[in-house]
Amino acid sequence: MRGQARRKVRYEIATPIIDVRIDDPAWYDAMPDAAALAARAAAMALEAAGAIARVVEVAVVLSDDQAVAALNETYRGKTGATNVLSFPACDAVALTRLGEAAAPPVLLGDVVLARQTLVREAAAQGKAAGDHLMHLTVHGVLHLLGYDHEEDGEAERMEDMERRALARFGIDDPYARARR
Repeated sequence: MRGQARRKVRYEIATPIIDVRIDDPAWYDAMPDAAALAARAAAMALEAAGAIARVVEVAVVLSDDQAVAALNETYRGKTGATNVLSFPACDAVALTRLGEAAAPPVLLGDVVLARQTLVREAAAQGKAAGDHLMHLTVHGVLHLLGYDHEEDGEAERMEDMERRALARFGIDDPYARARR
């Protein structure tokens, strides 16, 4: 190293603010580590989506089928519970500026998970409920970042990010069975 010029490399990494709220106390019995898993999955989704220099805030709500069904009816006009709902809080312009450092934290929005639907789906798919929770949390956070799966190209891009994030936790590709 002597005689060689040293160069400094600067990395700016913002620590996200991830709030996990348990609205349904049955989560404590069904999955005691659900809040920690959801927080880690949300952070990993943000990382998988690319370098985010600004501090962002995400809320993950661990709820139940009844509450999610009411939200689904109110905001999507659909009857019944679904596994996860995302409620973005910022517009597309704000999303394009996430790579810029500085400014106050950006509230990305809320991800709401339905416990009974999540547990039922995990059992039907032969997955650990914790793995399914992490997958749905990653999926929901990517929606907050503007990703969608309505068209094939968008779906593939979003699924690739989900796979990347989940692989960091040793979780198998959640879409592998669907492609068979």
